[in-house]
Amino acid sequence: MTLSNGLLLIAILAFSSLAASIIKGQQSALAQSFIKITKDRDIVIDLGNGVKTNAQLTIPALGKGPYPGVLLIPGSGAVDMNETVAKNVKPFWQVTQYLTERGFVVLRYDKRGIGTDGTIINHNLWGNTTVNDLIHDAEKALDVLIRQPEVDPKMISIIGHSEGAIIGPRVAIDNQMKVKNIVLMGAVAQDFPGLAQFQYIGLPIEYTTQVLDKNHTGSINIQQTIKDPLYGRSIAFALANNKSYSSTTTSATSHHQLENNSNSTTSRQAAWK
Repeated sequence: MTLSNGLLLIAILAFSSLAASIIKGQQSALAQSFIKITKDRDIVIDLGNGVKTNAQLTIPALGKGPYPGVLLIPGSGAVDMNETVAKNVKPFWQVTQYLTERGFVVLRYDKRGIGTDGTIINHNLWGNTTVNDLIHDAEKALDVLIRQPEVDPKMISIIGHSEGAIIGPRVAIDNQMKVKNIVLMGAVAQDFPGLAQFQYIGLPIEYTTQVLDKNHTGSINIQQTIKDPLYGRSIAFALANNKSYSSTTTSATSHHQLENNSNSTTSRQAAWK
């Protein structure tokens, strides 16, 4: 009986020791998951003529550089460096983290006149932005990226999204000795007026018809619709540019009338607002 009790005690002690070892190992593994593998450096880019914009450089925290550099050129509209949508969807931030965790230094920047969450902080500056301004700004950001001490200037890539997929190749062509690779995300396959018509007028209206009209009654409340976090601003823009529209509700028929009433001049303006 005494021997059995002794063996039982030994078994309990051995199990306790093994359990402690397992828990310690789990804690160690858990602690390792919180090791910071990227670090950020905030930068202000001087675009010239007194215009500046905020940017952020994201650098691998482990290993030794210099690292290949990547410049992210954003899509159309009033977007910040993260391409924030509805304040919680940040595709450029996700792209940045993915690349930096794999050994790239990434630079992303707010479009001129734009601040955090796509807020227009300078309406005059933003409202008068041209395609040449956007190309110029991307080239300024490219030069800033190349000058960073952590970056290998011979290994520079450009990733352009949507509108940035138009700007990116222009920047690469004009800077052939600086840019090694270009990547086009959501590349544009039609003219600007047609694209802007669809993106800023047609798509929001179709979204309103198919999604926001939950009961499929053929009518919606405008005030509720323009509060939608995804397309609210675009819907408000579409309505503001339809002078014949004044009621508090609209029908699916009115949606298509609204789309048809928007001319190409309005569409071109929409591409830069």
